[in-house]
Amino acid sequence: MAEPEKPDSRMVEALRASLKEIERLRERNRALTAEAREPVAIVGMACRYPGGVRSPEDLWRLVADGGEGITPFPDDRGWDPDLYDPTPGTPGRSYTGEGGFLHDAGDFDAAFFGISPHEALVMDPQQRLLLEGSWEALEDAGIDPVSLRGSRTGVFAGVMYHDYFGSFGSGSIVSGRVAYTLGLEGPTLSVDTACSSSLVTLHLAAQSLRQGECTLALAGGVTVMASPGTYVEFSRQGALSPDGRCRAFADDADGTGFSEGLGVLVLERLSDARRLGHRVLAVLRGSAVNQDGASNGLTAPNGPSQQRVIRQALAAARLAAGDVDVVEAHGTGTTLGDPIEAQALLATYGQDRPEDTPLWLGSVKSNIGHTQAAAGVAGVIKMVMAMRHGVLPRTLHVDEPSTKVDWEAGQVRLLTQEQEWPRAGRPRRAGVSSFGISGTNAHAIVEEAPADEEPVADTEPDAPAVVWPLSARSARALPAQAERLHAFLADRPEWRPTAVARALGTRRAVFEHRAAVTGADREQLLAGLRALAAGEPAPTAVTGRARTGGRTAFLFTGQGAQRLGMGLELRARYPVFAETFDEIDARTGLDLAGVLAGDDAEAVHRTQYAQAALFAFEVALFRLLESFGIRPDVLAGHSIGELAAAHAAGVLDLADACTLVTARGRLMQALPEGGAMVAVRAAEDEVRPLLDERVGLAAVNGPDSVVLSGERDAVLAAAKGFARTRRLSVSHAFHSPLMDGMLDAFRTVAEGLAFHEPRIPVVSALTGRPASGEELRDPEHWVRHVRETVRFADAVAALAGSGTTRYVELGPDAVLTGLARECAGPDGTAFVALGRRKGGEAATLLSGLAQLYTEGLAPDWAALFPGTARAELPTYAFRHERYWMGADAALTAAPLAGPSAAAPPGPADDGPLLERLAAAPRAEREAALTEVVRAQAAAVLGHAGPEEIEPDARFLEIGMDSVSAAELRGALGRVLGTPLPAGAVFDHPTPAALAAHLGALPAAGGAPAAGGDDDVESVGGLVRRAAAEGRMAQAIELLRNVAGILPGFDSAAGLGTVPDPVRLATGDAAPRLVCLPSPMALGGAHQYARFARHFQGRRDVLVPAVPGFAPGEALPLSVDAVVEVVVEGIRRACPDERPYVLLGYSSGGQFAHAAAEIMEKAGRPAAGVVLLDTYLPGDDGKDGLWRQMFDGMLDRESSLGGFGTARLAAMSRYSDLIQHCLPGALSAPVLFVRPGESFATGADDWRATWAGEHDLAEVPGTHFTILEDFAVATAEAVDEWITTAVTTD
Repeated sequence: MAEPEKPDSRMVEALRASLKEIERLRERNRALTAEAREPVAIVGMACRYPGGVRSPEDLWRLVADGGEGITPFPDDRGWDPDLYDPTPGTPGRSYTGEGGFLHDAGDFDAAFFGISPHEALVMDPQQRLLLEGSWEALEDAGIDPVSLRGSRTGVFAGVMYHDYFGSFGSGSIVSGRVAYTLGLEGPTLSVDTACSSSLVTLHLAAQSLRQGECTLALAGGVTVMASPGTYVEFSRQGALSPDGRCRAFADDADGTGFSEGLGVLVLERLSDARRLGHRVLAVLRGSAVNQDGASNGLTAPNGPSQQRVIRQALAAARLAAGDVDVVEAHGTGTTLGDPIEAQALLATYGQDRPEDTPLWLGSVKSNIGHTQAAAGVAGVIKMVMAMRHGVLPRTLHVDEPSTKVDWEAGQVRLLTQEQEWPRAGRPRRAGVSSFGISGTNAHAIVEEAPADEEPVADTEPDAPAVVWPLSARSARALPAQAERLHAFLADRPEWRPTAVARALGTRRAVFEHRAAVTGADREQLLAGLRALAAGEPAPTAVTGRARTGGRTAFLFTGQGAQRLGMGLELRARYPVFAETFDEIDARTGLDLAGVLAGDDAEAVHRTQYAQAALFAFEVALFRLLESFGIRPDVLAGHSIGELAAAHAAGVLDLADACTLVTARGRLMQALPEGGAMVAVRAAEDEVRPLLDERVGLAAVNGPDSVVLSGERDAVLAAAKGFARTRRLSVSHAFHSPLMDGMLDAFRTVAEGLAFHEPRIPVVSALTGRPASGEELRDPEHWVRHVRETVRFADAVAALAGSGTTRYVELGPDAVLTGLARECAGPDGTAFVALGRRKGGEAATLLSGLAQLYTEGLAPDWAALFPGTARAELPTYAFRHERYWMGADAALTAAPLAGPSAAAPPGPADDGPLLERLAAAPRAEREAALTEVVRAQAAAVLGHAGPEEIEPDARFLEIGMDSVSAAELRGALGRVLGTPLPAGAVFDHPTPAALAAHLGALPAAGGAPAAGGDDDVESVGGLVRRAAAEGRMAQAIELLRNVAGILPGFDSAAGLGTVPDPVRLATGDAAPRLVCLPSPMALGGAHQYARFARHFQGRRDVLVPAVPGFAPGEALPLSVDAVVEVVVEGIRRACPDERPYVLLGYSSGGQFAHAAAEIMEKAGRPAAGVVLLDTYLPGDDGKDGLWRQMFDGMLDRESSLGGFGTARLAAMSRYSDLIQHCLPGALSAPVLFVRPGESFATGADDWRATWAGEHDLAEVPGTHFTILEDFAVATAEAVDEWITTAVTTD
């Protein structure tokens, strides 16, 4: 009999797989459902409302105190003074003369957002308000707005007015302006559903967050009534409250009162807020939006639709009506709308509630009026603040509840009195309603922050001293920041100073102009803020301007700085310092801690202890700074300090470094005592003839500061011939022939150690130049280091030459900073000592860190002041100026009235200014001219006065482009009484530099003749004539001969000083962009001005100098000379390890590629190379194309004020050189950007090509306009390529 058939195993496996897939899909469905329902957290808020409300706290004080913000019509907007007529129905008039206004709606800090005064004037004030409000809301959330550039942050803005003269209906720009200015790349839209706009934005933002379209969202609304049209129209309809006040749900309600306002919320998913540690103010549980549809009138409210939207919001929140405590109503005070809304609330929230727990009903419109597109968000902010205070404020202007409402139909009570708001065993919840006049209804349910988001226990460690850092967009704005912070903190004594410091350092944007106050306690810190606010000097306050592009050098102090007690306070206060110091102490076996804590002053000066103690102190301080996030770009040390530098650089591990240091001190100590060391005020050349086998040169510390060392009598005799000498208190004559006796033993020790390649560059004081890895790994280097001269002055010169602008001394006293100041010297260099013989060590350290912060080197504030306590901060104190354009203003391109030039010395009618200044002293002449330049630059850019333009501000960095530069040149020519040389503004890039140039003209016999290069017989005139007549060959030969006459250079050293790069944009993103301009007559950093604006606040954009284009500059004699100077410019633009991308425009692309090849071979390769329409030489069939390119340059000549001889000659020289600058091998990825249109007519083969491997991007415009009219599109193409194709790891 056959066996029964077995089950098909394949079917079983299929069933199993099917069940697993079902379970996976169920899990995925649960996850999607959870995401769709996840509460959205409100993490930040900002607002401006009538009644002087400038923050959510102000709004709360207003409503809690029963205040209001209704005032007469504004008198500074050009409204008809006869607009108010109490007689209803008067055509063209309003029967109310009051409303809720933002009387400072025209005020704006344009400079803060990089907007010129001219542009600010024509911007809709709603854009301006939303910009400032968005910044404040993000700051309130503890988010640095700058950090959001390039993020998927959404902007949802409610706006319904488009009546500002000059804006002409640009509603979409209201939200777009915020996204553009802050660099936000999430969904961005302006919403106009009239009165419900801002609550609709909240709903849309929450949906976008839940769907993953954005990671953060700004939602809110703004209303400014630039014209009185709304009052006139609603007066005609009879819908206005005669006194401008909203009597919400009152029996004597008689119409609405219109108002202005701004409200912004910062939203993110609750899970994200918790993960990122953001404070949660409240959560949006659910929301809904619907429409009245075909109701009894387009503008009439629809009760059933309102009921439906409430029920939809409750369903979205998964709540019952009884779970909500209060509704912030639309409540406009109209006789039609309020009863309909009340009946809808009674039919929904008023049902199925216990009698003792009614739904409370209120309206913020009773306080501030109907703020229209900003009304819904006002209700949300009011309810969030009420939740946080546990109080429901009363609704104003209610004599008795409206008799048109059947209040007995449900459990709803009007808030005619303030009520406590208990939690009742669950979170507090509020509904907020907004109903648009167009029929769009919105309802949101807001719940207080989850209980687990309440503040945690204070775990704030004590600190010996505290630094409070501040920053501002300009130096003039700094005192206002200090004043606001002082006022804010003076009323909040419960906040720990360290928590405030951490918040200031981690939750605020950091700007170029900085200040910091240091103090041991709250009172000292507040006193420092008061001094800053008043502009008074204080020992605890420091101000500065962050240096960009400079390097930071750590200087390790040498023997002589040691003292009893050094390091003991730092060791007691900072575990990192203590652990490092103690490990070194244990390895040396010298009981350094005991010696330093003792009272034997002589012991600490014994060489054996002194050198080891200094090494331990300095290495421990280095590790402490590392833990604070303070890291150097380069290291140097004086004598024993260089050993500390070598260990810090990684040349020696700690064990070997301790072995070498201990041996050095021990062997020196074992030498016979005697000898002498004398510091002499003299130059090296003066003492060199006195050196012999008995007298050595121990140190060259400065241009006229040396130390002689050797046998006592011989050294003292040698020093006698100098007026200023000082004998040093030492036991041995270091760095002299008397050290010879220990060298062999020391060499034996050194040869037994393991030396490594340095991780940080070291400038050796043995040679006075950067040390190679091979040098530092050679034991003989350290033997010579004992005996030979300490060439500290040369080391500092090498540091300065490599772009060092910050010198930080790591030692127990300020020794090297004083010496370095004499050697480095130029203005704009910072010298900071982190240890001093007098004063507390921790206080000195923190004062030094405060100074470093103001110089641009900020610590990791969370590491410096660890803890969990939270401190709130005030928002940025904007520097407001008024911008309001009346209907009678001209909208043409004519410049607006600007400040007049500063009055120069002498009577005004004594002739041209330059002639009047000719006899003045040089300093006086330059000072007067600087004020003239600042005043005219301010006028051209639209600033209120010259104080807005700093003397050292680079024209390109403050928004000046080729057009405004030409305007400035013309304005200065008129004021000075003589034409300026062609290209003067760009050739002398700051007001001070331009003034110095102008100041030299009278002394040289006056300004150039009026013709200058415009003269037909000048070089420029002849070139233009030749071009016009088709004789280009002769023009080229003329320029080649002129270039041959001018001075030349064949190396960077031959050029002399290589100018610093021009910074056009600043940001922290990697990579930074280093842009080479075209080496033609139009060339210069100004070519990238518009391009760079796309990256401002997000990415560094720097332009190295291409020499030869300014009058008096030498011309390059070879391609190698150009590339060497360009490479040096790139090194200065990139002083740290951050990746960089090289760009080159036109022929500048050839030099960019050549420089990239050199940098790649040097081990510092570019992360990518971008070539902007670079034509390679060698195509002889394009003569017509080159001729039209030259014509295109001539067409743009006026943008530079004309092509001077220097520019034309430089163009000629570079045109010859580029024939020999052909691309070689390069590993970096290359982007070739090509325009879509030809600049030439009648030319088919006009497109540039690139033979090497590359990515291609085509952008709108021509060869010329890709960096002019289409600069943004070009920047976007480059940005996208960097994001997708460039590796920055």
